[in-house]
Amino acid sequence: MKTPNQRTASFGPYTLDLRSGELRKFGTKVKMGEQAFQILRVLLEASGELVTREELRSKLWPDDTFVDFDHGLNSAVQRLRDCLTDSAEKPRWIETVPRRGYRFVGQVEWTEESRSQDTVPGMAPGAEPVEVAAGSETHGTGGNWGRRSALAVVVASALILVGFLTVHEIRKAQATKRAHLIRSLAVLPLDNFSGDSSQEYFADGMTDEVITMLAKNPALRVISRTSVMQYKGVHRPLPEIAKELGVDGILEGSVGRSGSRVHMTAQLIHAATDTHVWAETFDRDLSDVGTLQNELAEAIARQVGTATSIAERAEKKINPEAHDAYLLGRYYWFAGEYAKSRPFFQKAVDIQPDYAAGWSGLSDAYCANAASGEYAPDAVMPLCEAAAKRAVELDDSLSEAHTSVAANYLFHHWDVMAAERESAKAVALNPNNSQAHELRSNVLVVLHRYDESIQETAKAMELDPFADPAGMVAALLSVRRFDEAIKEARIRIAAQPNLSILHGSLADAYLLKGMEEESEVEFERAVELDGEKERSAELRRAFRAGGMRAALAMRAESLKRAAAHRYVSPLDLAVVSARIRNKEDTLRYLEESYQKHAPFLIFIQQDATFDFVRNEPRYRAIVQKMGLPPA
Repeated sequence: MKTPNQRTASFGPYTLDLRSGELRKFGTKVKMGEQAFQILRVLLEASGELVTREELRSKLWPDDTFVDFDHGLNSAVQRLRDCLTDSAEKPRWIETVPRRGYRFVGQVEWTEESRSQDTVPGMAPGAEPVEVAAGSETHGTGGNWGRRSALAVVVASALILVGFLTVHEIRKAQATKRAHLIRSLAVLPLDNFSGDSSQEYFADGMTDEVITMLAKNPALRVISRTSVMQYKGVHRPLPEIAKELGVDGILEGSVGRSGSRVHMTAQLIHAATDTHVWAETFDRDLSDVGTLQNELAEAIARQVGTATSIAERAEKKINPEAHDAYLLGRYYWFAGEYAKSRPFFQKAVDIQPDYAAGWSGLSDAYCANAASGEYAPDAVMPLCEAAAKRAVELDDSLSEAHTSVAANYLFHHWDVMAAERESAKAVALNPNNSQAHELRSNVLVVLHRYDESIQETAKAMELDPFADPAGMVAALLSVRRFDEAIKEARIRIAAQPNLSILHGSLADAYLLKGMEEESEVEFERAVELDGEKERSAELRRAFRAGGMRAALAMRAESLKRAAAHRYVSPLDLAVVSARIRNKEDTLRYLEESYQKHAPFLIFIQQDATFDFVRNEPRYRAIVQKMGLPPA
């Protein structure tokens, strides 16, 4: 709390002079209205304590003032938060105490006023100036007192100015030093500034686009969207979040739109010290969203001292309606509702046919439809390819589009060398594109470049640690490092014991290692965690009746029944048949997978499940017809 004569408050990058009413950030003046200043002054003077709404009313609005107090106070507090790039949902400075008032929660340092208007600079506080009569002359050693006192005033004033500038420069230098320590960054989900829950997709979509823009900086490691979205609505210390994600810096902020304008606040925080190093507010026309994101990325690059060529290419104007449709498409795509996302991507490119990101999104939706088994690959993969190639034609620098083209070469055409070229380009264009690294890992494993494949998987998981927790287990299984896969799965299960996919991966690893009893236990646990109690009970009965073979046979029959009324990949049936060592069914379903062009048949040589038929002529014929490199 402030003590008498302390007139300057410092918190984070901000300094408030109570005498002048000026708020500065890193020495630069921040525009702030009178009401916002008065609220901040009251909150700072009672730092850490609750200031009731009634107290603020009595200080800001006299009894004879006729005003809608609640609306006026709410608006004034919101304007103050805008000045401080703060938010009600994740307050760093001003905390709302529901239905009661507000509390300043940041750390405040108070300093005394160095001089006042009533004191001669350089004179001790409270000392009276000596009055010298005009024209009078003093004698002895003080004969030049007039000139000396004037000189003393100048020197003292200069020292005060130097002192102020030195403190400012020190603070600025410290902030710059902390910023230059940032070589990895997580963009936390932007707060929905509008307060309208129906606009969450806009805030999430803008978060994704900011990540994509920042990720183009090769000198900065940027965590992918899937992992940072785990922290949406989560109020935890930033250093703790940064440690979990393995980053040096955090970018947080808010975004909202009003009419044809979009407003964004952003602040960069050095995670280890939990200190602000930069903050900015952006306000642009909706059609200039690309420019806004570009400016933000450039500002961050300057702060962390990394060179970037992002600004060398002018951003294309984006039709606001097309952009809105694209963001809705991405919102549903990330939620796994691929069929629902596709019409929005289509709408985006219908409105703006030269919208490269819209075509890339449409390609992703079609590819996801095939990969998830919602549609037969032959029905959607050509559409995926056409959309991806259109995106590349419009913007050859779009890493995501090259990733989609590479995926088509790998999974649709089984053209591994073309996929290798495109995946390499996708990674080069955006080294922070985790999906590009994941796809390149798939390409390299088919080419038997196993060590490189594992490295690419590790890079993908570093960039997006929560996207595919079992990704490394699968990668190790594909190169037949069964012991390492088991160890990896156990480590991850220890950290996330209730994640079904990890138990399923460990079950696979045990089975391929020949540890059937252990595999049964993990497989059953995976089913239980999926919430399928009825299926789990059936599996337990099957286990008791005939062990793992019986359980897998039951799974095969279940898939065959499902195939009668929906698309089921014949490759799934081939895998189940192989696990129960049914040679004829395995080869038959592998041949059907080739005929129907099952995308993941590309990994036929990497799946150890098929090792028992590897020397069969029918198996070798499939590999030869696919044009795969010899194992």
